[in-house]
Amino acid sequence: MASASKQYYATSSLVIGYALCSSLLAVINKFAITKFNYPGLLTALQYFTSALGVWVLGKFGFLHHDPFNVETAKKFLPAAFVFFLAIFTNTNLLRHANVDTFIVFRSLTPLLVAIADTAFRKQPCPSKLTFVSLVVILGGAVGYVATDNGFTLTAYSWAFAYLVTITTEMVYIKHMVTNLGLNTWGFVFYNNLLSLMMAPLFWIITGEYADVFAALSSSSSGGDLYEPVAFSAVSLSCLFGLLISFFGFAARKAISATAFTVTGVVNKFLTVAINVLIWDKHSTPFGLLCLLMTIAGGVLYQQSVTGAVGNASNSALSKQLDTKDDKADLDEEKGISGKISGI
Repeated sequence: MASASKQYYATSSLVIGYALCSSLLAVINKFAITKFNYPGLLTALQYFTSALGVWVLGKFGFLHHDPFNVETAKKFLPAAFVFFLAIFTNTNLLRHANVDTFIVFRSLTPLLVAIADTAFRKQPCPSKLTFVSLVVILGGAVGYVATDNGFTLTAYSWAFAYLVTITTEMVYIKHMVTNLGLNTWGFVFYNNLLSLMMAPLFWIITGEYADVFAALSSSSSGGDLYEPVAFSAVSLSCLFGLLISFFGFAARKAISATAFTVTGVVNKFLTVAINVLIWDKHSTPFGLLCLLMTIAGGVLYQQSVTGAVGNASNSALSKQLDTKDDKADLDEEKGISGKISGI
């Protein structure tokens, strides 16, 4: 009895930890980029924290990750580059748009992934229920965009860039990681370490290095790391990026795939609620309704995929769908920076 009670509290702690990290991550990242307006440096600090955290925890035996190998790194480099672009565009999207816009475009990924899987990976066409769910997602997204009073060409350019890169990442990295045989923590370690190595190149390309050097030379410049609020925001963003990797992985092992999916859906609603309550950086009431419609379409999509797996558990199609579901969960836990940093 005592053992069962202990297991219950341990599992509950993992689920609550994952829910808090997942629901707060987008809001924290938005807060961080608002106070620390250097997206390239912010993502580099997130990569550094996640890579170092996995390495240190591995050294102390708290987790196991694939050791760094130059040959494996060369093979994984294209996937890490796509991952880097996904995080880079995500951060710039949060820089120019609100969290609601990010969630809408993030929720659109199943639509493009389904198209990409059918067109390029020769997967079967979506079932009727899956197709309906994708239409609901698209309808909610169109309604949101049409009524978004914060619409700017810059914000939506980054939104479409993010949508393309995150879809490419979900399809391509799924294929890459499967072929390389990396475990979950190996995936997080290679992704973040290689992305950290690429970060200086993007600082030069975007010219951000000049802004960073200017900020370092003047403690009075607004929004730099000298300010306590900016320092706290960046630290929280990096910490939550690592934590969501841990809690996401641990929660997936402790609960069923269905329970994990439900938790992920609840997290999105919590993100919307938190974003509405803490500040005014959110959409109109009708925009929120369209956002909830998009999330509901995502729930319906998960149900249709889960049903397909259950009805074809002994077939090759089931294996393919199982792989898709597992990798989608992995993307969610990386979140968006460690992945997340999570997604």
